[in-house]
Amino acid sequence: MQNAIATAGHFIGRLERGVDLLDALTERIRQAGVQLGRVEAIGAVEKARVGFYDQGSRVYRYLQFDRPLEILALKGNVSLKEGQPMLHAHVTFGDENGHAFGGHLAPGTVVFACEYILEGFAGGELHRGHDEATGLPLWAGKE
Repeated sequence: MQNAIATAGHFIGRLERGVDLLDALTERIRQAGVQLGRVEAIGAVEKARVGFYDQGSRVYRYLQFDRPLEILALKGNVSLKEGQPMLHAHVTFGDENGHAFGGHLAPGTVVFACEYILEGFAGGELHRGHDEATGLPLWAGKE
């Protein structure tokens, strides 16, 4: 992995400017061979897209921010969905006035600068499956 350091299931690195944040982190997860883990990141974006799950209608609603923002915190987990590693991440952004807002990290968030930490866990797998009570793809255990 370019721009990354790896030791014993721990990976730290940075993402290139202009890449999609969710796609690039997911690709790093695949390159590292992580199927169960966690991700953290800080940095800045050129624009952002976040989702909010509408519990009543069971669909994601998306907000688009077409301006530079700081990544105050990004936290996520890695598990398997349909046999492939999936990153589920929430992110908090800050604007030039010190206002913070965020949600579910969605495609369409473009990196200005990003440093990440990826930690892979050994000893098991978690798989995502449809949860009837919420309508979400939640951890269902081993397949």
